Amino acid sequence: MEPFGFEKLPEIIRQLFEKVERIEELVSDLNPVEDRSNDLLTVKEAADYLKVSVQSLYSKVSRMEIPVSKPGRRLYFSQSELKNWVSASRRKTASEIIQESQSKSN
Repeated sequence: MEPFGFEKLPEIIRQLFEKVERIEELVSDLNPVEDRSNDLLTVKEAADYLKVSVQSLYSKVSRMEIPVSKPGRRLYFSQSELKNWVSASRRKTASEIIQESQSKSN
């Protein structure tokens, strides 16, 4: 960057502010704010989200296998809870099981 005089200072500050604003916009696009207002899903939406049939979802609810809220007569599912439920039910690979058993035996 070339040296500048006092008379150019306002223009340089303006350019800096514009660049900072552009950087903030780029960063906010990379990390979207989680909107909790759309976190609750209906039965149909939850079934679509999990890629299962509505009947299969009702079966999981009746067997208490899946997190659900029932304020009144309707069922509601939290999208974040469903995501955590799917992640928690991940099966280990054979190599992970072998590695875990070897680390326990040592």
